[in-house]
Amino acid sequence: MRAGFQEIPKVVMRPQPRPVTVPEEPDPVAEKEGLNALTLIQYKYAYFRPTIQVEMEQEDPKTTKEIFIRTGWKIEEKMLCIFAKCLPTLTHLQAIRLWKVGLTDHTFLSLISIVPNCPTLNLGHLCLRSNEIDDEGAFLIGQALSSLKSSNKNLISINLSYNHITDVGAGYIANGLRLNRSLLSLSLSHNKINDGGALKLAEVLGPFALTHTEVVERRHLLLEKECQERCRLPQRHSDFKSERPSSHASSTAIDKLQPAKAAKSANKKKDPLKKDEKGLAGGGTAAQATPAAQTKKEDAKQAKKAVPAADQKAVRGKGTKPGTKDKRAQVLEVEVMEPTEMLNPLLEPAEHRDGKVFLPGNRVLIYLNLIRNQITERGLKAFLAALEHQSSRAAPGGKGPMGLLRLSLAKNNYPMESKTFARIQEMMVSRDPLPKAGAAARTVEEEAGAT
Repeated sequence: MRAGFQEIPKVVMRPQPRPVTVPEEPDPVAEKEGLNALTLIQYKYAYFRPTIQVEMEQEDPKTTKEIFIRTGWKIEEKMLCIFAKCLPTLTHLQAIRLWKVGLTDHTFLSLISIVPNCPTLNLGHLCLRSNEIDDEGAFLIGQALSSLKSSNKNLISINLSYNHITDVGAGYIANGLRLNRSLLSLSLSHNKINDGGALKLAEVLGPFALTHTEVVERRHLLLEKECQERCRLPQRHSDFKSERPSSHASSTAIDKLQPAKAAKSANKKKDPLKKDEKGLAGGGTAAQATPAAQTKKEDAKQAKKAVPAADQKAVRGKGTKPGTKDKRAQVLEVEVMEPTEMLNPLLEPAEHRDGKVFLPGNRVLIYLNLIRNQITERGLKAFLAALEHQSSRAAPGGKGPMGLLRLSLAKNNYPMESKTFARIQEMMVSRDPLPKAGAAARTVEEEAGAT
């Protein structure tokens, strides 16, 4: 048996879309005969058996891109050992969905430790609904989102609905969102978050002040960036110098030819005078010699006008030679094609007020679900202030991140006639890009934890 398991769950393909399975009616003939009564019972309850559902791009098992484990199967240390062996081989894995699998703080910590051992793992979606995750698990998730030295650049959605996360855990996740610029969707519905956690989450959506350690790291990164820019300048000059010898040689050759051309032009200017002197010596007059010279000059000028300017340059140059301008253009083209890295959030444009450094806030997160928590009017006002700031600082023409496009705060501890909640709903209607379905239908969908 593998890893001590006496029964291995069946691996099946995940249906798309997920159909609602209705047990078929039993065969009356078989029921009368009593031959397959046990088979019918097993078939009736087969849907609720623990299974491993996989979704693949091709028939090759190594192309598995999603793992979905649902209710009825508790993940323990034995299964985590199997994950530690199997996950590193899945090069196309993008999503892991664990729904009511009995994760505890210990098993969740073991699961988190497996992910760094998968160098090819490109995890984009993480669903941990109904797994009794508390503040300790939220602390690990916040650290995985970002830290002072690094941040996650692959994860785009996290579903933590129906858990036991309080204000402390929400603060941990908010700290992870400070320097994370990849997460688009976060669901924290059906938890135990009060105004303290709401204030922490709303703070990172607007301008927030950097801590002392973050300011020190920002200065260090700015110095590194300046040093890199200075190091690039000598390389460019050396590239130009490496290209100069050929152009310098051509320029020296031209300098040598210039005195000869000047001498020839001087001789040509002296020739008419000599011809005039010869004419006078031969008994002719200067008036007779000068008209012929003038006609020759006029003919030469007309011939030059008849030839286009481009042809004249070609004739004078007697063949094109690569100049320094063309080579500099080629060098600039190569520099433009160099790949650029993602900007560190600490290097974003900052504001200095009251002796503190403020970053513009996380404007990449576009969906936040906080349905059925314990947020009051105080928490609503914090989110409203963050939304108003994002709207006032929106990039012209819709370019760049827009900030929250969908914020779900229904079923919390605020009065039904709350003007703050009505104002938030009004702002979200104009920002939500999805089709405007019925309010009741959207509330049911969000309560289900759908992202």
